[in-house]
This record gives sequence, C-alpha cells and structure tokens, in this order.
Amino acid sequence: MELNLTKAEEKAMKILWRIKRGLIRDVVNEYDEPKPAYTTVATIFKILEKKGFVGRTAIANTHEYYPLIEKSAYTSDYMKSFVKSYFSNSFKRMVSEFSSNEDFSTEEMEELVEHFKSQIEAKNQ
Repeated sequence: MELNLTKAEEKAMKILWRIKRGLIRDVVNEYDEPKPAYTTVATIFKILEKKGFVGRTAIANTHEYYPLIEKSAYTSDYMKSFVKSYFSNSFKRMVSEFSSNEDFSTEEMEELVEHFKSQIEAKNQ
C-alpha cells in the first residue's frame, strides 16, 4: 500500500475516519465552505481505493465507502516516515529540534519528561 497521501486525499480520509462510513455526498457535506465538487471527491475516492485506503459497498446505484486502514496506523507510519526523512531516523533529533524551538514552553517540556519517565518504567516492568 502506498502511504503517501496528497493533502486532498488526507482531508477526505480524515472525514471518512470521523464518519466511519459514507456515500460521496455524505463526505462532501462534511467539508467546510467552499465545498469541493461531488465529482472531485468521487475522483479522490477512486484514487484512495486504488491505493488501498478505502473499500466500498454497492448500494443501489451508488457506493458506500469505508476506511481499510485505521487512522492511528496511518499516523504512526506517517510519523516514522517524517522522522526518517527529516531527522535521519532519530526521534531524539526530532524532539531536540522541537524542544529548542522558542515556542515550546517549559510546561510542555516537563510534560514530555514525565511521559518518557512513565514509558521507561512501563518498559522496565
């Protein structure tokens, strides 16, 4: 399965993950204004089906679409690819880069330290 989604494909998937199942018109209705054309969303879903992200069930003269990949699985794979591409496959480098950012608060850093401490304790048990 190809894991790279365009912004348009990702937007459609986020809507489908949220509504679980739906017809093209159901998905179009979930978009903010200005809503994309029905045919545009239908084309996106054909591509998503080809990529293995969605399945469909025939209902009368239309199709109901549903996700074939969980949002959490996509997010995990996306983040691993992001870290590999931009941080030489090092989560440490990524965290270091973001923690050096002036927008990163002391409170957020302390929360991360606590998170990592609890993860270490869980792995040591």
